[in-house]
Amino acid sequence: MARRGRWSWVLVIAFVVMPLVEIYAIVQVGQVIGAWWTIALLVVASIAGGWLIKREGGRAWRELVATIQAGRLPHRELADAALILVAGTLMLTPGFVTDVAGVLLVLPFTRPIARRALAAVMMRRFGLTATATSTTAFGAGPFGSPFGSGGRPAAGRDDVVQGTVVDD
Repeated sequence: MARRGRWSWVLVIAFVVMPLVEIYAIVQVGQVIGAWWTIALLVVASIAGGWLIKREGGRAWRELVATIQAGRLPHRELADAALILVAGTLMLTPGFVTDVAGVLLVLPFTRPIARRALAAVMMRRFGLTATATSTTAFGAGPFGSPFGSGGRPAAGRDDVVQGTVVDD
C-alpha cells in the first residue's frame, strides 16, 4: 500500500505541480523579456533540444553497438540511453524548467551524475546492497555487480558457482 501511495504523489507532482511551476516560470520570463520573445525562446529551446537529443542519442547508439560487438554487457550504455530518452521527453515538453532538467540529463559531462543517481534508485528499488570493489551495471563504482568487465563472473569471487542448465 505504501508503494501505491508513493506513486500517487509522483503522479500529482508530474501532472499538477510541474505544469504550475512551468506556467509560473513562463509568465515570469514573459514579464521580463516580453511575450513574443518568450515564445521565440521556447521554440528555439525546443529546436536546440531536439538537435542535442539527436546528437547524443546517436552517440549513445554507437557506443551501445560497439560495446555489444566487443562482447561486453552494455550496462552503462543502456543507462545512458534511458537518461537520453527521459531528457528528450523533458526537452520536448514546453517550458523552461523541464528544458533545464533535460539538458542536465543529456549533456555528456552531467550525465554521469544522473547515471549514479539512477543506479542508487535502482539499487534501492530492487533491494541491492553495495560492495566497495565491484564493477557496476552503470560504470565502475560501489554498486554490487557480481560481474567484472566483459559480463563474465569476476575471478576469485567465492559466490560464483559453476554449473549446467538442464531443460526439462
